[in-house]
Amino acid sequence: MIAHPGLRFADHTVTVPLDHRRPDGPTIEVFAREVVAADRAGDDLPWLLFLQGGPGGKSPRPLRSESWIGYAVRTHRVLLLDQRGTGRSTPITARTVRGMPAGQLAGYLKLFRADSIVADAEVLRSRLAGGDRWDTLGQSYGGFVTLTYLSLAPRGLRNCFITGGLPGLTATADDVYARTYPRVAAKNAAFYRAFPGDAAIVRGIADHLSAEDVRLPDGDRLTARRLRLLGNGFGMSTGYAQTHWLLDEAWHGAELSDTFRHEVMRLTAFTDMPLFALQEYTYGQGHRPTAWAAARAIGRHPGFAEDADPLLFTGEMMYPWMFSEIAALRPFAGAADILAATDDWPVLFDLDRLAANEVPVSAVVYADDMYVDAGLSMETAAAVGNVRVWLTNEYEHDGLRVGGPAVLDRLMGMAAGLT
Repeated sequence: MIAHPGLRFADHTVTVPLDHRRPDGPTIEVFAREVVAADRAGDDLPWLLFLQGGPGGKSPRPLRSESWIGYAVRTHRVLLLDQRGTGRSTPITARTVRGMPAGQLAGYLKLFRADSIVADAEVLRSRLAGGDRWDTLGQSYGGFVTLTYLSLAPRGLRNCFITGGLPGLTATADDVYARTYPRVAAKNAAFYRAFPGDAAIVRGIADHLSAEDVRLPDGDRLTARRLRLLGNGFGMSTGYAQTHWLLDEAWHGAELSDTFRHEVMRLTAFTDMPLFALQEYTYGQGHRPTAWAAARAIGRHPGFAEDADPLLFTGEMMYPWMFSEIAALRPFAGAADILAATDDWPVLFDLDRLAANEVPVSAVVYADDMYVDAGLSMETAAAVGNVRVWLTNEYEHDGLRVGGPAVLDRLMGMAAGLT
């Protein structure tokens, strides 16, 4: 166990089947980090499995005993899971899939959805918790995984906590993006109200990018549509300010500054998160292809036209052009098209089992959430048994990060019947 200020860490790596339906087939590695309070390292504590958002996001790397982790280790032994394909769990990146034919890669990627993550978690529960039930904390996409967990293996769960991650159980990708564009438009309006001078700056940068061949440090061309991907941060508590200060340093004379180019590259490169760019396939269920739903939907929202003024940033929507224009995504282009056309997806949510659910679920729904539609979340809360919901506009989507102790205290109190 590794010592750390206020915490003790232990690393765990397990070998699991790539396809859990084929236990004798190829394998991958799944990594998770155990975190416990320094003064409770020897105590017999219940486990809390953390399911990170994304898809494609690795678990946090704690710097000290603070925020929600500092609160959770008072009562639990926390397990920070790197979901398969992320962090140290057989990561999926442009380098690791280099040379893989598109069809083979698409088949490989199909095995990195929520059902496989749940099966991996069950292996860890058997190995680390001795088969005892554990609690889970699902942030954003981690909440989606939680509902799949409740559908496939509820016997392994004691309590489930969800922050900004109750999915629409029957919502298609088209349903999701029909609701997403108006929310992102509203976030754009709020951004330009907060920083009215930025509308002219954004339009000036976009016009410059259309007229000039501007390159990012990795050689990718910076286009106006790639610039608009910066809006993906608008659903976070600091998203508007982060974008404003980036725009504040955009120009160096008549050219875009090195600082601006580097930061835009970093924020839009998907270097270690190609699964995030492939996220439409997480909505695939049954026999309906996702068919690049976000790209089809944008045409129904003229406010997002490339010549609109003010120019609107896009949010958590992914487009085919990204897989030809962004270096880290190019190896996935063919597979992305295959996944978008796939019409034989396993169903991730068992509606009957969820309706009869007996595992206590405490969830916070953020009323102004840009990424996960609050309306769909509330419909799900009504359809799933034993769910208690806290609906609030006090936080944005990163409420667990910025208000961790208060948020987790409220959810745990709900589970205990105290609030």
